[in-house]
Amino acid sequence: MIQGYQVKTNEVHGMAQRGGSVMAQIRYGEEVKSPLVSKKSAHILGALEKVEALRYWEFLRPDGLAAVSSQAIVPVTVSSGLARYPENAEELLARAFPRLVYIDAPKLAGELGDSRAANIILLGTISRGLDLPLESWEEAIGLCVREKFRDLNLRAFSLGRSKA
Repeated sequence: MIQGYQVKTNEVHGMAQRGGSVMAQIRYGEEVKSPLVSKKSAHILGALEKVEALRYWEFLRPDGLAAVSSQAIVPVTVSSGLARYPENAEELLARAFPRLVYIDAPKLAGELGDSRAANIILLGTISRGLDLPLESWEEAIGLCVREKFRDLNLRAFSLGRSKA
């Protein structure tokens, strides 16, 4: 929006309150008619968990960038014995995504002193795959984040960019 593009978003929360996944899609451009991203059309896929990246792999275009947190979050279905977490998740990710960037967002956020910064670290990584100026990202963070947390978020974003 800062660059003058139309922006549309779409979110699917599923059973998020019970440990399920949340999927959000963002489309921007000169003219965006629908918020839905078609399969094999996304330029970037960002995931805070390895298996969640695998769950949505088919949305990413063949030359797209997958930025994935290396963290494994065991879902309730696995901890209750109803499902199994794939032991070869990294191998599956490498096969699914030719352009794969792993980032240990939770660890890096902890080093910054706030585990909640993991999502902004991942956003910084994702930003390297989009043709938007750094200044626009920083301005957007400045507009969307309360002053009390602005410096932390800008540092987290910069850290994520440096790891891409």
